[in-house]
Amino acid sequence: MSDKKKIINPIDPDKVSENPGLIPYPHTIGSPAFSPSKEGAIKSSAMSSMEEQCDMQLDQIKEQIALLAKQADEIKQRYEVSKAVYSAKMSFSPVVGKIYHLYAREEEAFVLSMVSPEEWGASVPFKHFVASVKLLSDHTWKVVRSDL
Repeated sequence: MSDKKKIINPIDPDKVSENPGLIPYPHTIGSPAFSPSKEGAIKSSAMSSMEEQCDMQLDQIKEQIALLAKQADEIKQRYEVSKAVYSAKMSFSPVVGKIYHLYAREEEAFVLSMVSPEEWGASVPFKHFVASVKLLSDHTWKVVRSDL
């Protein structure tokens, strides 16, 4: 009888060990129970907490950096506006906290006025309105309205 059937092992050969007694984990139903050590669970939990805390602190620092960059831009803008206002012709002494209006006469020549563009009506004596500015207590100027 030469009708012997060839038996095919359904288990992938890569998943079978030649020496099952040397495998570091249980491989039969009678093997001792396999469970993670408490040390591994503690380390895993601590690692997750540490990563979450570090991510949260890095996000806070990123927000602070963005806020500082915004504040630096605002100071730079106040500096530029203040230079323009202090280079302007003004025939009065500005008061802290009040709003004044900056006009351009010609190229690079400015005038600071107490009169707003709406108060001039149709006969504005200047080339164009630049901005309404407010004198702050540190004697810098802040733009409160601009047509630029």
